[in-house]
Amino acid sequence: MSTSSSLAIRPAAASDVAAIFGMIHELAVFEKLEHMMIAKESMLHDSLFGAHPACEALVGEENGAVVTFALFFHNFSTFLCRKGLYLEDLYVKQSVRGKGYGKQMLVALAQLAVERDCGRFEWSVLDWNENAINFYKGMGADVMPDWRICRVAGDALTQLSAGTPTSV
Repeated sequence: MSTSSSLAIRPAAASDVAAIFGMIHELAVFEKLEHMMIAKESMLHDSLFGAHPACEALVGEENGAVVTFALFFHNFSTFLCRKGLYLEDLYVKQSVRGKGYGKQMLVALAQLAVERDCGRFEWSVLDWNENAINFYKGMGADVMPDWRICRVAGDALTQLSAGTPTSV
């Protein structure tokens, strides 16, 4: 896909699943959310390369080793009536941070969004992660303060699907 002097970015292959899964665990630890990580490597493999893939990934290699990944999927905007590219997670290994790899990955994803005629490219950021917020703003992203993510998961999802949502 693209190559810089020390980072080669390409679509993930099935052989990359273990490396990606390891970085997902590192990300969960960084975000202090490892207690929520129930994913298994086999689940990630099926999500990326199974009969009905739910997502895609790019990886960045330095000297043949996978050191960064971006996991993404398409969403849809009713107002634009076009698909969008949604970045679920972008992670750069601690040992290679500061080399511009995060920026290179975002550029590669933006190029992919343009190639696929997406109306927008979006992602979320934790409100306490000021470094990431400032980085994303520097890349031209609008951090949208008026929007909040709504999530129903676990028992609450099961109860809602049964028509008996839990009330707060």
